[in-house]
Amino acid sequence: MDVRRVVVAAERAWDGARLRRARSRQPEHFRIEAYVGHGGRAGVVVRGRVLDNPLASEAEDGEGVGAAVRRTLGHFLTNDLPGVPLTVTVAGTTVEAVTDAEGYFLVRVHTEPGALESPWTRGTVELRGDYRGLSGPHTTPVDVRVPAAGARFGILSDVDDTILQTGVQRVGRMILQTLTGSSLTRTPFPGAVELYQDLAAGVNPVFYVSSSPWNLHDFLLGFLRHRGFPLGPVLLRDLLGTWAGREQKHDRIREVLEVHPDLRFVLLGDSGEHDPAIYADIVREHPGRVLAVYIREVRLDPGDGRVEEVSDAWGSDVPFVLAADSDAVRRHARGLGLL
Repeated sequence: MDVRRVVVAAERAWDGARLRRARSRQPEHFRIEAYVGHGGRAGVVVRGRVLDNPLASEAEDGEGVGAAVRRTLGHFLTNDLPGVPLTVTVAGTTVEAVTDAEGYFLVRVHTEPGALESPWTRGTVELRGDYRGLSGPHTTPVDVRVPAAGARFGILSDVDDTILQTGVQRVGRMILQTLTGSSLTRTPFPGAVELYQDLAAGVNPVFYVSSSPWNLHDFLLGFLRHRGFPLGPVLLRDLLGTWAGREQKHDRIREVLEVHPDLRFVLLGDSGEHDPAIYADIVREHPGRVLAVYIREVRLDPGDGRVEEVSDAWGSDVPFVLAADSDAVRRHARGLGLL
């Protein structure tokens, strides 16, 4: 039995029943959630979701476990709104969008040359026309990361077990930490903040690409802000996906390389799941675009051979480094002149 298909079917049945009940009423907590976008001369990518949920509370120092659990569950128990007509405007260019069955929207905005401001351009996402009797001004700002002309390279990084201590291989522990932690209590790996600050050097853009669900976008952005990581787009995935499968990590990485054709990249990930194989594919597909690949060693069984299978067949002049910690990455990156 394909468990994911069963779960997707259950989710769709639940959403269908909920939408049939809600179709006749006006949304009570209509909210446009715009995720951090990114753009350059090849265009701007803006994503988001439209929900009928109140805005989640902010994490507070010293709050109890109950408050953290309620906030986390609120990120997942969403009333998403399909078929919402939207207008997205960035740097004077406007495009129309409509949310999909899960309430998500994704648009490409092709702005005029020189219209984008670096390092950030502010745009808007707003309700276009009427939706279930709801009208009037409903506008949300969206921030778009725009690399400066002086950027030497981009940094493309995983999140879980690469910068954020998660324990993905210990599923029970990971779920417990996700439920009971907050952006204020979760911890980065030692030296990771300083390493990323030095790689970014105030000008090199950072893109965070993770297999975590979009439900955790606000949490992860809050974690980055609280710990002092360089801010950038946090590119995630739908929690369950569709019958055809959910958006793959490969695709989000390819998007970044496509939208920023003038940049070469440093890739950072971990050995816990599929980063080595994914990054190997990217290096093969995009010759000359990757400067180095750094993999943090987090395996419970370092002798399982999965990373070695990739490294033994590497066959590329791009450095592939299995690093014990942030200091090992720093030493090698300094040797390449990246710091």
